[in-house]
Parts: sequence; structure tokens; C-alpha cells
Amino acid sequence: MFKMIKEDIDVVFDQDPSARSALEVILTYSGLHAIWYHRLAHAFYKRKFYFIARVISQFSRFLTGIEIHPGAKIGRRFFIDHGMGVVIGETCEIGDNVTVFQGVTLGGTGKEKGKRHPTVKDNALIATGAKVLGSITIGENSKVGAGSVVLKDVPPNSTVVGIPGKIVIQDGVRIKKDLNHRDLPDPVSDRCKDIEEELSRLRIALEEAKQGRGMGNGY
Repeated sequence: MFKMIKEDIDVVFDQDPSARSALEVILTYSGLHAIWYHRLAHAFYKRKFYFIARVISQFSRFLTGIEIHPGAKIGRRFFIDHGMGVVIGETCEIGDNVTVFQGVTLGGTGKEKGKRHPTVKDNALIATGAKVLGSITIGENSKVGAGSVVLKDVPPNSTVVGIPGKIVIQDGVRIKKDLNHRDLPDPVSDRCKDIEEELSRLRIALEEAKQGRGMGNGY
């Protein structure tokens, strides 16, 4: 237990350059508090003390602004940065060394039974405001860009952005898990630019056609 607590504190220093001391991390990091409360709630949940587990999880939500269902399975060195608005559903399975940012939802898509929430594999990063919905899998070492909505499986070593999420990087090499998720490619924006360029070419062609007809009428 103490080894896991130390790992939780160490991962904050690894991921957050503003962390200055262990005391500061222990007392002020809501993401860390949410993880610790979840472990307690999950222990009760596994023993079928569902009511106590939910009470603990809702108390944690009240204190931290982070809602983690006590049934969710979370691996080691899980890091929640800032954390406000994070929602993690009952049948979520999260691997080791996973990072999520504020506003992330790992949720379901309806009232289906059984496995209805995402599985997030080791070393994945899910950026600010992303929504990962349904019984899908985010592969190892993959990134989900800020504000993306992911509804399909993401292969390992991939980067997904946009609404709906589209794979924009998949090179088979481990993607560096850094905090610079604002610079990820945007396929929706790129497509809009392509459409604008095509419209410009069509306008030019139309003007040339009009001029050609006008010259023909003058002879």
C-alpha cells in the first residue's frame, strides 16, 4: 500500500512541473485525493458493499469534482491533472501509467448491460475535454486530443483527434507522453481548408466560363 502511495506521489512530480514538494502534493492535489478515495470505494465494491462504496465515491466527488464509479478498475501510476469534471464509468478498465486531463469523460452510450465503458491501455493520454464513449479500447501508448469524441477502437501507438475522432498518427512507435496536446493535428480543420480551396478554384473557373461566353456574344 505504501509503495503505491509513493508511486502516486512520484507520478505527480513526473507529470506536473508545478509540483514543488510532497506535502503540497498530498494536501492540495484533488486528482490524487480522488484516486485514493476510489481505491477505498473499490475495495468495498469488490466485497459487495455497494452502498458504502457509492457513499465514498459521492463524497469524493463532492470534495474533488471528480466522479469515479467504485466499480471502475484503475491501474498503477494513474494521473489526473487538475481533474475538475472528470467522469469515469462503472465498467471502465484503465491500465498503468495513464494520464487524463480535466473535463474528460470515459462513459457509456446508452442503457446497455455488461461492459459498456471504455478500456484504456497502458501509457495512454487523454487530453482536456475529450469524450471516450462506449465499450471501446484505447490502445497502448495512444493519445486522444483535446475536445475529441471517440466512438471506435483506437489502435496502439496512435493519435486521435476531432469529432468524431479520427486517427492521424499511427507509426508503430511509442508516442512520447508529454503535455503539449494543443499542437496535435486537426483533420476537421484540414478538411475545411481543402473545401475552401476547392470552392476558390470553382469560382475562378466559373468566372472564366462567364468571360468566355461574353466574348463569344460580342463577335
